Amino acid sequence: MSAKILLVEDDPGLGFVIKDNLSVKGYDVTLCINGEEGHETFEKHSFDLCIFDVMMPKKDGFSLAQGIREKNKKIPILFVTAKSMLEDKLAGFTAGGDDYIVKPFSMEELVMRIEVFLRRSVQQPVEDQIFSLGKYSFDSANLTLLDGSSSKALTQKETHVLRMLCLNQDRVLKREDILKSVWGDDDYFMGRSLDVFISKLRKYLKEDPSVEIANYHGVGFRLEIRTS
Repeated sequence: MSAKILLVEDDPGLGFVIKDNLSVKGYDVTLCINGEEGHETFEKHSFDLCIFDVMMPKKDGFSLAQGIREKNKKIPILFVTAKSMLEDKLAGFTAGGDDYIVKPFSMEELVMRIEVFLRRSVQQPVEDQIFSLGKYSFDSANLTLLDGSSSKALTQKETHVLRMLCLNQDRVLKREDILKSVWGDDDYFMGRSLDVFISKLRKYLKEDPSVEIANYHGVGFRLEIRTS
């Protein structure tokens, strides 16, 4: 079956062009023209990936992403926008976005990013799926951080970063290695984006002081788990 994509774009011309091009590539695309319509459509149907414009009437893309993240942590969210300021991009990641593409862009680039996310949605091999992190259990295949009877759903990128840290526990993992593996690039903006995701992971793990993601300034990060 073809992947189902929710596209929310208030520019009718651009929305048509994106939908038409993605449909030619074999994707099943549903187009909405504002954030409220996008949220209502998401509630009624099942999708594999979301593409949201940021500046939209009734509900902007960031607010739409936040609302969806309250109910679904796993679905990839890609922002498409004319806003290129670093602060705007970081706000997008904070709102729950997984990636960001700035207008104007090529359809080839958009399709490439979509394909990367859909490949990552396929379940990982059985080995190394579950990691013990102090009182937490990290199920990387199901994008879940477990704490006893409670669980925290992670996004794909949060899962990818934490899994890399787990596989390199007690070793310094270089920033550029994380960036190239997760984002495909290691420029300044992507580096700031990584810091946002590290902060999120630290927040999720804060209830166990024996678990720490240590920062080695200018080099990278190391997952440290102290035992008594």
